[in-house]
Amino acid sequence: MSRLKRVGLVVLGIIVVALALIGVLSVTRGTPVGSVVTLSDSGPPAVTDSLFDRTFELFTGTHVYPGNVVVQALNGDGTYPQLWADLRSAQRTITVQMYYSLPGKVADTLAAILKERAHARVRVLLLLDAFGSQHISRDWIRSLRDAGVEVAKLRRVRWFTIHDVSDRSHVRVVVVDGRIGWTGGFGLADYWLGDGHHPDQWRESNVRFAGPAVMELQAAFAAAWAEATGELLTGSLFFPSSGFQPVGPTRAGLLYTAPTTGSTPAERFLALSISAARKRLYITNSYFVPDDDFRRLLERAARRGVDVRVLTTSANTDVKTTWYAGRHRYEELLSGGVRIFEYQPTMIHSKTIVVDGLWGSIGSMNFDNRSMAFNDESNLVVLDSTFGAQMDSVFLDDLRYSKEIKLDEFRRRSVWSKMLEAGAALLSRLL
Repeated sequence: MSRLKRVGLVVLGIIVVALALIGVLSVTRGTPVGSVVTLSDSGPPAVTDSLFDRTFELFTGTHVYPGNVVVQALNGDGTYPQLWADLRSAQRTITVQMYYSLPGKVADTLAAILKERAHARVRVLLLLDAFGSQHISRDWIRSLRDAGVEVAKLRRVRWFTIHDVSDRSHVRVVVVDGRIGWTGGFGLADYWLGDGHHPDQWRESNVRFAGPAVMELQAAFAAAWAEATGELLTGSLFFPSSGFQPVGPTRAGLLYTAPTTGSTPAERFLALSISAARKRLYITNSYFVPDDDFRRLLERAARRGVDVRVLTTSANTDVKTTWYAGRHRYEELLSGGVRIFEYQPTMIHSKTIVVDGLWGSIGSMNFDNRSMAFNDESNLVVLDSTFGAQMDSVFLDDLRYSKEIKLDEFRRRSVWSKMLEAGAALLSRLL
């Protein structure tokens, strides 16, 4: 082999290794915030401080509007009857964006309502994540299009987009006539039906709201629709002037996060919320795998006297690897003063946080690296003592169906469990 060929092969090998390394780093990237600091003795602003929501807006781009009506919608029983009624009431537009979809009763009910409204000359747009909704049949989609529903798929996996395959849209959006909004963790699968207290009936938290925050949810949909179709939706049909008018007493805004290089809005939201806690910090999350920095933030909160409690899933989970990865860090968190509970009856899929009974969030964002660094997410944030008290009440009620993890008992778990947890933790950046 000539010297030129050998040099060429070496160069080619270096390029292949470099590209492989870039790929690995891309799909395992994390987020950089490790602490929240100030240059004063007062510490980061509490949620009772007017500086808190101004800081939150500057750091996340989310404006917390006055004048909303916000209602928690728990589980399938508390969600779908009202959601179906809202959709059937549409007179002008319906926009729906879903991450996870499976064939079944929920998907068929949604399809029937959307087709009926399209026949009634309502402009109906449905956006499905190509990865999360891959099990929905072509016939199901074709029947909607035949009825006049505009259907698009977001982030199809193609050979020239393979480098972005880990960036998914985990967002949930339903907007009716620009006046009623829904978000949360729900999707189109039948295990979201029921009361959340029985096997195969997931415990879920969603939120229905009206007021100016709905316009932010509509804007999140419009951004995703533009990515999928090239059409940027605007104008009074989708953003009616009435949608900006106050309709209630509650301050709320839509936190819409998207992947980016470095620090992300999702990460900054959580760091600010944890550092703002002075009395109570209640977190419910189905996929609880905080990285080193967020574990330290939670432990610091507990050490300064905050009642920090985390409610997460038990062995009744749909992703055992994530559960094992989260449990790998229980000992550290428990030793640091964080109380941990596992929901027993069924899979808990809720993603909520409430700080000092005043600052709350309900949406799609998990407490893991995927939501922080890779996913688009949608959370309604609320700054309101009445709504915060309601969230506290729901959290404490869920604890009645949960088992508290005690440090001494947890340390006695089997060697096999510890091995599974350690192995899963190696994949925590990917989960």
